[in-house]
Amino acid sequence: MTVSFLTVDEFAEGQRLDNYLLKHLKGVPKSHIYRVIRKGEVRVNKGRKRAEYKLQIDDVVRVPPIRVSSPIEAHTSNSLKKLLQDSILFEDRGMVIINKPSGLAVHSGSGINTGVIEALRNMYKDPIELVHRLDRSTSGLLMIAKKRSVLKSLNEQLSNHQIEKRYTALVNGVWSKKRHTIDAPLYNNSRYTVVDSRGKNAVTHFQPLKNFHNDDFEASLVDVTIETGRTHQIRAHAKYAGHSLAGDDKYGDKIFEQQVKKKGLSRLFLHAHQITFTNPLTDQIQKAQAPLTKELVSFLDKL
Repeated sequence: MTVSFLTVDEFAEGQRLDNYLLKHLKGVPKSHIYRVIRKGEVRVNKGRKRAEYKLQIDDVVRVPPIRVSSPIEAHTSNSLKKLLQDSILFEDRGMVIINKPSGLAVHSGSGINTGVIEALRNMYKDPIELVHRLDRSTSGLLMIAKKRSVLKSLNEQLSNHQIEKRYTALVNGVWSKKRHTIDAPLYNNSRYTVVDSRGKNAVTHFQPLKNFHNDDFEASLVDVTIETGRTHQIRAHAKYAGHSLAGDDKYGDKIFEQQVKKKGLSRLFLHAHQITFTNPLTDQIQKAQAPLTKELVSFLDKL
């Protein structure tokens, strides 16, 4: 273990020193980080700083020898690079928007070494950050910021409900063709997200587009908008409403799941097809769209 020096990039500008170290020193207890800061073993531009010091771009942070969790090197295969390159729908100096394939995680963790963000960092060689997330099994629009100012602006828009995200989903059963709003708090119990008064407020709107009847098979194609961004929000609210999503092995109806599998669906039928936001660089309202994937269109043609 040796002393290391970290240079603050624009995504860490304005971040507290203690939070910056917690992010970079994986597995190190908070108490130990505060101890080395207090003892002056951590230096910023060769000077002592308090834990609450707000970092400035190009600050050089001296980190004393500390044992951290061994990082797993993210490897980006050529096929993954090409997949992501082909998935780019929009790019400017401040952001990139991709059409994320189903089955690809947005970040590493839980046994996954490389997600979208790690792969893109490997490709761009510059600091970039996720603006929001999509479930691994969900396909569609994903926004990534290339500048901290853009990330901050888009995060503020998300917090103020100024970004509209629309999804297409196929759900179990016939749903009357009117707008259905589910306003029910969601609580994550580490295994599932459930409607529970202990949870955070969550609002989801379901607008049925087309109903399917085929013998004992019934389903509805719906357009979904969300006012909040809770973990598994659409899936949990759909289940709560009695219309679980097709291909949902976690919240789905077993009989419905058997039916859609027999008909050839091998993934979650949930696709983020449209996002409307204000581009921080142009201050203009912008809309990005991603049509349904070929596999989902092909499945609908069979119904």
